[in-house]
Amino acid sequence: MTEITRFYDTFQPEHYDVFLDINRQEKTITGKTTITGTAEQSEIAVHQKNLKVMAVTTVAAEQLEFTLDAAADALKIKLPHAGKVEFSIAYTAPLTDTMMGIYPSYYEVNGEKKQLIGTQFETNFARQAFPCIDEPEAKATFSLAIKFDEQPGELVLSNMPETKVEAGVHYFAPTVKMSTYLVAFAFGDLQSKITTTNSGVKVGVFATKAHQPHELDFALDIAKRAIEFYEDFYQTPYPLPHSWQLALPDFSAGAMENWGLVTYREAYLLLDPANTALDTQKLVATVITHELAHQWFGDLVTMKWWDDLWLNESFANMMEYVAVDAIKPEWHVWEMFQESDVPAALQRDATDGVQSVHVQVNNPAEIDALFDGAIVYAKGARMLVMVRALIGDQALRAGLKEYFAAHQYSNATGADLWSALGSAAGIDVGAVMQSWLEQPGYPVVTAAIKAGELILEQEQFFIGEGKQQGRSWQIPLHGNYSVVPTLMTDRELVLGDYRQLRQTAGKPFRLNVGNNSHFIVKYDAALLQDILANFESLDAIDQLQLLQDLRLLADSRQVSYAELVPLLPKFAASKSAVVNSILYQTAANLKKFVEPDTAEEKQLKHFFDQLSVKAVERLGWEAVEKESDDDKLTRPYVLNAALYAENAQAIAEAHRLFTAHQADLISLPAAIRPLVLANEVKHFGSQELFDKLLSAYRQTPDASYKSDLCVALTGTPDAALIKQLIEKFEYAETIKPQDLRAWYYRTLANDDGQQAAWDWIRQEWSWLEEKVGGDMEFATYITVTSQVFRSADRLAEFRAFFEPKINTPGLTREIKMDIKVITSRVNLVEAESSAVNAAIAEATK
Repeated sequence: MTEITRFYDTFQPEHYDVFLDINRQEKTITGKTTITGTAEQSEIAVHQKNLKVMAVTTVAAEQLEFTLDAAADALKIKLPHAGKVEFSIAYTAPLTDTMMGIYPSYYEVNGEKKQLIGTQFETNFARQAFPCIDEPEAKATFSLAIKFDEQPGELVLSNMPETKVEAGVHYFAPTVKMSTYLVAFAFGDLQSKITTTNSGVKVGVFATKAHQPHELDFALDIAKRAIEFYEDFYQTPYPLPHSWQLALPDFSAGAMENWGLVTYREAYLLLDPANTALDTQKLVATVITHELAHQWFGDLVTMKWWDDLWLNESFANMMEYVAVDAIKPEWHVWEMFQESDVPAALQRDATDGVQSVHVQVNNPAEIDALFDGAIVYAKGARMLVMVRALIGDQALRAGLKEYFAAHQYSNATGADLWSALGSAAGIDVGAVMQSWLEQPGYPVVTAAIKAGELILEQEQFFIGEGKQQGRSWQIPLHGNYSVVPTLMTDRELVLGDYRQLRQTAGKPFRLNVGNNSHFIVKYDAALLQDILANFESLDAIDQLQLLQDLRLLADSRQVSYAELVPLLPKFAASKSAVVNSILYQTAANLKKFVEPDTAEEKQLKHFFDQLSVKAVERLGWEAVEKESDDDKLTRPYVLNAALYAENAQAIAEAHRLFTAHQADLISLPAAIRPLVLANEVKHFGSQELFDKLLSAYRQTPDASYKSDLCVALTGTPDAALIKQLIEKFEYAETIKPQDLRAWYYRTLANDDGQQAAWDWIRQEWSWLEEKVGGDMEFATYITVTSQVFRSADRLAEFRAFFEPKINTPGLTREIKMDIKVITSRVNLVEAESSAVNAAIAEATK
């Protein structure tokens, strides 16, 4: 295994002059980089990858000896002396289509094919663009000069403002001190909208001219208000003259926090506010506020090494919600956190072998594997939400101000953050957080009445097999009885005589009220019955938490799914979107217990019909004036349930809406559009319809509409059409590599398409590895496969295919975990199918 050698230990760069001449037609890069810094010894190494180095020279044009070490991504240089040095490197490199380094994005305007050049340097891809010390601790200033095969009207953007253009070369102001992975530039035929914050920061949104100008407005408003909010909340000014937001047609990640030039997938920046579903608007807003949170937390102060990646991502993940909640309080955006981040973290973190939030990095290939969204982003954010609840916003803001002042333009570790927050709050925050960040997993707290005493016990929670290793956590309990302490630090806690406590409190006993702490609760039968008997007194988040915890306990077989079935109708009358979210998510978990086209599946569909019928009748298919946001967000849940149930009225109404809008399908109301399109493909499909929708997918620049068309087309029951669809998987003119995982996953999740999709990925793994291997998203092809499989046969096939790849750097943990995920599901289905189907039959009588 290749161990990581820190090049920064022997050479500390201070400034880079980077000249790049990029030819889009020839797909070549010609560059010259001059680096000033301090060498600890006369032989140093800088990072490079796939660069053809022509010469390394001193300022006096003296030729220096150099060698390339491709395995270590190294350019080794013999300097005349140690100490303060300056040298130049001349090189050429290919312009690739990997969505890493410097790369082209492809798009069409009025049938004309065009290119937009952009960059993606996180985690360690700056070395593909210019030689550098490509490590986060190696902060320096950068002066960029860019020349390209420029056409009239094209724009070129970078981290800092352009200062001049001479002989076709665009020069940019020197950056502030920053890490290499945050350097960015782009050029092409762009449109923009620009405004200015109250403090004078220019804020702009940039996109290709394939989009309508009004699609930039939403992002511009959110970005401006987010920067103003963060300047106030952090009590630290935004440190650059501008903040550009750029939509790239081809982009592997969701977005990237390059300092001053944030890049996004088009889906996460641009939208038509007149016809975009509310949940999509919320998602786009949180992506923008996430990246802008990074401009301070990650960019101004950067993790010292990749093992503290969580420090960047977890914090930005929490702050995205804090910011949107301040900007759009009417959205109740923390409910979205409870619907998305919380269950993702709880599900992933319950598998034995999961990574901890803080992970040591020993192999360069492991760096990208650290980007486990459910852990580094979602669980980490939950940890910080716990801290925020523990210390309060006043101490949080004071601590952050101290943290930024102490570490600005430099690097920090998790201990530095806890020190600053603890100092402001007067609490040893580090001691509390140690157990959460350094240990994988989380606890289940059992609340039980034993010999009349109310007793709490904690142990690690597992879904599937898991080995108890004596782990314990400092748990913020958030109990609703005064006797409950702030923190549970021991394995067992005796609270006292239950009958007396219950009488004094006058309400059922509950823990984790508000669901802000990262643990679940298992109440004994008496305590649970008391809660259920007073069900109406619970608010929406508490109802969500109750059902969410029970579902996880059912996944771990600590309770039976059969026990959950009669509980679900209790939630069906709720008008809360978050309650309906967890209701239908839990109901969808019952699908794994039935086989397609069986009496049991028909019975389950009848159960879904009973759950949804009254809500469908109340809400209908189309929004009405002045309806609540809860109604807007609930409608898709209940209509989707009705369509799964094959409710004849729902199928007919969806078909009617399709027919009414068939001349302009994008005009269908965005919230129900994927349901209408999918219904049409499933029940009224044809080759003609398939061709029409696939053509629309190719032609539309609207990312939301593209997603809806993907949902519809991948749901076809027609084997011939599935075959045609899979033939498009490797045709980038139709399905861009960035979008392929969604197409694969949805086809795999379609019972009629599963075999064909599974055959494709096994046959084309080498192609897939070449196309997106080395990218932080690559391992998620394995993840989404594991989310679908539920039979012993599929488990055996999964193992046969992936176990030989188990030692591939960056894939090891994912393969091991996903074998456990499928195994636990197979065991659950085999053990409980009969009981669950009997419970469904009883519930539908």
